[in-house]
Amino acid sequence: MIYVLSDIHGQKRRFDSIMRQINLQPEDTLYVLGDVIDRNPDGIKILRRLMTMPNVKMVLGNHEHMMLDALYFEHKEYEFGWQYRQERRLSLWYQNGGWVTHNYLKHIRKSIRAEIFEYLSKLPYTEHIEVNGRRFILSHAAPVELYQFYRQFSSYRSIESFALWHRFKGHEKNPCDGIIVFGHTGTHHYQDDNPMRIWHGAGLIGIDCGAAYPEGRDPWTGYRGCLSCLRLDDLQEFYSEEMEVEEDDKPED
Repeated sequence: MIYVLSDIHGQKRRFDSIMRQINLQPEDTLYVLGDVIDRNPDGIKILRRLMTMPNVKMVLGNHEHMMLDALYFEHKEYEFGWQYRQERRLSLWYQNGGWVTHNYLKHIRKSIRAEIFEYLSKLPYTEHIEVNGRRFILSHAAPVELYQFYRQFSSYRSIESFALWHRFKGHEKNPCDGIIVFGHTGTHHYQDDNPMRIWHGAGLIGIDCGAAYPEGRDPWTGYRGCLSCLRLDDLQEFYSEEMEVEEDDKPED
């Protein structure tokens, strides 16, 4: 069986709930579409677990890239002001929930940090697979092959930024030969399901169901989030089992 999930964002309880449900076997494969870390405390713990699993394949998310950009990548900036730009990279990461991850990294061995950074730096932006005769294109935000197509309509300066940050519109039709499965953009942007659920568009499947949200709901929109997982063999959906929300805290649907 082939499973895919995305945007865990340090939510270990929700991740464990999904893993119990799918009961991953040695012959199965789990694809993780990035954003394992940030916003919640257990991102690095989850990431290290995934790194040890031989039947897990991961693509890079924008949150992992922000961490690498702030702490790992070398930037050849010879002109005056390089330190200021380094601070801006760290600030961008922190603004997107990276401070909790950075705080955890400060308390583990340098050798472990090096292993994590090396692993992440080698991850692809896109995976292509075929399951039961159907082609799937897996990416955190968008497949790299669509960069040239969208470049004429957007300001992305690189394939990298496009693959990590693009947001599909709900009315779009997929121009690729294959179904695009992506995370990054919460499915409440495409449909009103509350709690959030996997979205099926025209050749597009969005699977970011708001696992990053705190227990219960997003305080700004009222949507209740969860972690979702999609089995590509039959498109069966799995959702993290959520703790009961107090009656007074339940938002109006």
